[in-house]
Amino acid sequence: MRTVVLLCCSNVFMTFAWYGHLKTLQAKPLYVAILVSWGIAFFEYVLMVPANRIGVQNFTVPQLKVMQEVITMVVFAGFAVFYLEAPLKLDYLWAGLCLVGAAYFMFRTL
Repeated sequence: MRTVVLLCCSNVFMTFAWYGHLKTLQAKPLYVAILVSWGIAFFEYVLMVPANRIGVQNFTVPQLKVMQEVITMVVFAGFAVFYLEAPLKLDYLWAGLCLVGAAYFMFRTL
């Protein structure tokens, strides 16, 4: 569970680092957005590295990657709708279902 929580928190930071400047720093020069994004991304790494180190004790690396991608899409969908005020589309559901399928195949036992 610690891995999932750390991955969720790290993805919140990374989503803000990658996309937050589109709403809050558009009037600033590009170098300011880059520096602010790097500062935010530092905290993502502070959480992501321990998540992977803890997670690799219970999951394979491919399982960790698929888990992180599913979390990324969930965090991004919420961020896009609530922070960037992007319209909610049915395509988010279809993309999410594809990721659920990927997670199923990655975690199923043979």
